Amino acid sequence: MTTPVIGPDIEKQLRWADVLDALEAGHRMPRAEIADSFLYRGADTLLSRAAWINGMGSLVKTALVFRDNRARGLPNVNGGVSLFSDQSGLLEALVDFHLVTKWKTAGDSLLATSRLARPDSRAITLVGAGAVARSMHAAYRSLFPDARFTVWNRSPDPAQAMARELPNCSAATDLQAAVTDADIICTATMSKTPILQGDWLRPGQHIDLIGAYRPDMREADDVALTRAALFVDSIDTTLDHIGELKDPLARGVIQRQDIRADFYGIADDSFSRPAPDAITLCKNGGGAHLDLMVSRYILDKWRASQG
Repeated sequence: MTTPVIGPDIEKQLRWADVLDALEAGHRMPRAEIADSFLYRGADTLLSRAAWINGMGSLVKTALVFRDNRARGLPNVNGGVSLFSDQSGLLEALVDFHLVTKWKTAGDSLLATSRLARPDSRAITLVGAGAVARSMHAAYRSLFPDARFTVWNRSPDPAQAMARELPNCSAATDLQAAVTDADIICTATMSKTPILQGDWLRPGQHIDLIGAYRPDMREADDVALTRAALFVDSIDTTLDHIGELKDPLARGVIQRQDIRADFYGIADDSFSRPAPDAITLCKNGGGAHLDLMVSRYILDKWRASQG
């Protein structure tokens, strides 16, 4: 039997609500076995992630982050995704890397928002104007169709272009004002130093941190972490690998027990907003188990499309 190669053509059949269902269902299954390996060459990163969920299957995803690719007219992040059968170990599908990454990354933070943000949230600030921010605009609108969006970017031109092209979106020049006015704040940058200041936050807000993925990267300062109720998508992939948490943990700014829950807390409702006026913050660190859940959803959609 020929192994299917699933490309971006299937995307028109994907739905954010279905991705949330797939991620929630996956986190009610046995806890995933996961392993990550990181290799670095200067500013470039090779990240290989593997996951196995008993009853779902296994997956290996390799991502290469070349930060200078934009100048070459190429995506900064490339790679491959291999999905394997849980029963036989046979390769079930090769799934488009960018398709999986888009829906996993945005679905990850959308799941956090669905559990942690106030249901009456209407103002959303996107910090960063790249591909992830655009995906988050679409994802958030599936939960908050009446939301108004503000986008800020260190270089203003991409933010202005995004504001022109996307509905209910305007560009901001004052990041502090955009953060203070927001009900939901989403950071998706390549910053190595914090750009989100905790002194700007107000009670009732929710923050999705997406961008930092290396030990030397951070998007939120120490004050933001100490003011917020802290959550992560996966304890196994965030605390010891990503500067956003690894750095303040090492300096004693926060403790491991300050992390209230990861997505496996959905089952016992510990992954939930503690109070209406709480500031909640979730660090999106990803993980191959999330890629596995989303890739399995994509494969199911592809099979259904084949009749």
